[in-house]
Amino acid sequence: MMRRIGIIYRWLFLLGFLLGNVYEAFAQDADMARARHIYEWFVAGRGDSIHAALNKDLQEKLAPVVFNDTFRQTERTFGKLKSEGDWQRDSAAGITIHYRDLEFERYSLRFIVAFDADGRMNTIRLAPVPAVSTAKPVTYDDTKISEKDIAVGADGFKLPGTLTMPKFAAASGMRRVPCVILVHGSGPNDRDETVGPNKPFRDLAWGLAERGVAVIRYDKRTKIYGMNCVPAGRVLDYDTEAVDDALAAILQARTLPEIAADSIYVLGHSLGGTLAPRIAERSEGLAGIIVLAGLARPLEDALEEQFTYISSLTDSSANAGTQLAELKRQLVNVKKLGTDAFDDKIPLPLGQPRSYWEFANEYKPVEVAAKLKLPIFVLQGERDYQVTMEDFGLWRFGLLRCKNVFFKSYPKLNHLLQEGSGKATPFEYNRASPVPAYVMDDIASFVKGKRALP
Repeated sequence: MMRRIGIIYRWLFLLGFLLGNVYEAFAQDADMARARHIYEWFVAGRGDSIHAALNKDLQEKLAPVVFNDTFRQTERTFGKLKSEGDWQRDSAAGITIHYRDLEFERYSLRFIVAFDADGRMNTIRLAPVPAVSTAKPVTYDDTKISEKDIAVGADGFKLPGTLTMPKFAAASGMRRVPCVILVHGSGPNDRDETVGPNKPFRDLAWGLAERGVAVIRYDKRTKIYGMNCVPAGRVLDYDTEAVDDALAAILQARTLPEIAADSIYVLGHSLGGTLAPRIAERSEGLAGIIVLAGLARPLEDALEEQFTYISSLTDSSANAGTQLAELKRQLVNVKKLGTDAFDDKIPLPLGQPRSYWEFANEYKPVEVAAKLKLPIFVLQGERDYQVTMEDFGLWRFGLLRCKNVFFKSYPKLNHLLQEGSGKATPFEYNRASPVPAYVMDDIASFVKGKRALP
């Protein structure tokens, strides 16, 4: 009898799952059909119809006449419409957009619409068509590089990893080569730092190995162990999340016969870049650090800016406004940690414990970096919306008098080192786009001691 009940429950669960998928697909198809109608109204100048499709918030802010002549004005500016691309759907950060690319005589624009859960439109806009990356895919060439599995980690946490080696080193008589250890950004990242179809850490490992530099990369502790990633007697903070394992990887690299023990570097990306000075501060004999898109501002300030920007991609809505207001309340409260004004009844952002935010507030990456004597290379994508040129400016200002620090920013790159144009969006992360060769060239030059970087 119990077995039959169990089978029935499993069938009911499966049926619910299938019905959920059918409903989601139906909703997406319905939104795509709405998008097509709205585009037809846009071209025809039917502002009343477009206005009626808007959600309540936008209906109160915009008049129907706004949409009556927009298409004709666009043609007067950019020339006659020559072709219309296929309709596409893209989703990122909880946002789904529907779009098609329009080629005018003098310019190409993307027509974008998005909808609330009830089917009301919350976004309608024209934007430049993003530039396509010209970077060539980074490939594994077994005549130039080799890889083998390794395991790294501290406090008994074993993390699967990969050692990537240049083959020509042995052939040319080089007994030992410099090594770069890759340290991930926030979240449960794998060793390739996979985001959608992109694997920036894998690209860096293969590209640097072809340039004569060994690379160690590994799965992050939070990916392998999840909530059980904190050792007994410790708390979750930046050290237990990332720093301790990076230090263990440095110690292990020094024992490898292929690696020059006096030429080990740490390359940290995003949170890893923020923590690179902390890793160097706690490590003896590290040859240098590379800060790649490392946050210099307080984490809570960057989070507010990111959420506000992502929300703006689909205009404002009552729901987004409520979420932003709650996040701001949490972030303001975080700044009060350690004071009588802190309210322990307000949830902490990102679901992270108090210990995590206390560490984040106390740690000042630029101040720590300013005390280091080893070579430092700070790199930044100028299109990055997660870690911005404001952070790059803070690194430069705080390390202005440090002759051991070198800087470079890349006009075409976003946070994942993807080429494009204009301010990046999370939708770009869904598009395969490799790390450009010139990034690997600059990092390899730094590691090999060629400090006169452009």
